[in-house]
Amino acid sequence: MNVERPIPSPEDPLILNGIDGVTGQYLVPPIELPAAAEVAEPRGEAAYFEAWKKWLEFLPMRVSFGLPPDAPPEDYTQSGWGVVFAASASDELRKSLEPLIAHRRARAETDRLHVLTYQAGETAHQFLERYGAPIGDVEPTAVPYYLLLVGGPDVIPFDVQHSLSLSYAVGRLSFDTPAEYARYADSVVAYETGDSAPNHRQVSWWGPKHPGDRSTELSADSLVTALARGAPADQAPQPAKTVAAKLRYASRDAIEDDATREWLLSALHGHEVRPAVLFTASHGVGFKANDPLQLTKQGALLSQDWSGFGAMAPAHYVAASDIQDDARLHGLVAFFFACFGMGTPAHDEFPMNATRSGEALASAPFVAALPRRLLAHPNGGALAVIGHVERAWGFSIRPLQMTQTTLHPFRNTLWKIMAGMPVGHALRDFRDRFSAANNILLTHLDANTSNGKLQPRELLHRWIERNDARNYVVLGDPAVSIRHNDLQALP
Repeated sequence: MNVERPIPSPEDPLILNGIDGVTGQYLVPPIELPAAAEVAEPRGEAAYFEAWKKWLEFLPMRVSFGLPPDAPPEDYTQSGWGVVFAASASDELRKSLEPLIAHRRARAETDRLHVLTYQAGETAHQFLERYGAPIGDVEPTAVPYYLLLVGGPDVIPFDVQHSLSLSYAVGRLSFDTPAEYARYADSVVAYETGDSAPNHRQVSWWGPKHPGDRSTELSADSLVTALARGAPADQAPQPAKTVAAKLRYASRDAIEDDATREWLLSALHGHEVRPAVLFTASHGVGFKANDPLQLTKQGALLSQDWSGFGAMAPAHYVAASDIQDDARLHGLVAFFFACFGMGTPAHDEFPMNATRSGEALASAPFVAALPRRLLAHPNGGALAVIGHVERAWGFSIRPLQMTQTTLHPFRNTLWKIMAGMPVGHALRDFRDRFSAANNILLTHLDANTSNGKLQPRELLHRWIERNDARNYVVLGDPAVSIRHNDLQALP
């Protein structure tokens, strides 16, 4: 049963998403507005705040990208494809991706496929400048529009991926062994060259809703239900308005009580029907930096089986270890809206104390285990997994001071993916939201104007909203796309 709740007041405490995988409590306790406002804009001098303002001013007021007229962004063969290896990458690692590189080379324009190298310590701008790429425009003969970063964030930082994504369609592969890279490469080539697509023309939706938890009440009622049924939970369903209906996909959903661990594992193992697209919204499970379970469980998807605050067990969530070797994932594109669902930076990007300091999130940044397991699965891997580095926030669903949700980035991204557009380009709407939020912050910091100044609470919300929009990433080759016209009809 859905129970209507009042829209959260701007004066309510801030709830930082994520559930502790040991205690079953919020990873970070809710913070009251006065303390949060002091973090946003302190009353005296604060070195961290001045450093943040200086860093922010390096970013352009309005990020845009332009491709030549003969390079449509939806077509990697003309807009270009490149693979970016860290300079430290071994010969064995480079060789493991040769099947994918050769496959792309056979299809792309000769001068628009490049094997590039990232030098340790470079910013995204320095990387682009070294290859002669113009600022603000994409020149495929210098640096292709579609870029596949190879290696973890310890060798190619998340910040570089985020910055490149403002103008380029960027994805990442990060595995422990060359064999896993090879499995992913072989899987993509097999999918794109096979006689038909292995998936059915179905999108699956999964959204737990936990009593007394404002985060999943918002995501289940206003995100998953709205996308799957055409209207939020407090309105009558309008299935004809859904993306699935308009693109002739069957739709299967599990929301609130139905969003169990068993249901999601069944969808991922696909023994009867193999969805082409899977969308989930839930808490991500998190662990402290010194916990031995962090690398294998961080970002696991908390299910409706969770019995509530203070409880936690492996039976409450879906982790990489739950994906068996007989899973049927080949050709899947998954979108996980969950804290740490795609990865974890070394340091907290949303510190909520007066000194903006605290324990590191991890001893080193890393990519989450669950999407890595899906992508390099031995029975044929997923094409791509989309989601969040760091925490995922409700601002993606209901931005500051809005009484209604705005789902355009989610809806538009899913529409493009389900229509057969490359996943890297499908994420443009989230990049545009980041640019808009960034512009608001820069106007606030502009000493030459008195317009656009934000109150501390507004500044805090915009800062979170900006970082939240920035942190959506693609894991997998950004040029992959669903074989839209080849999907199987349901049995």
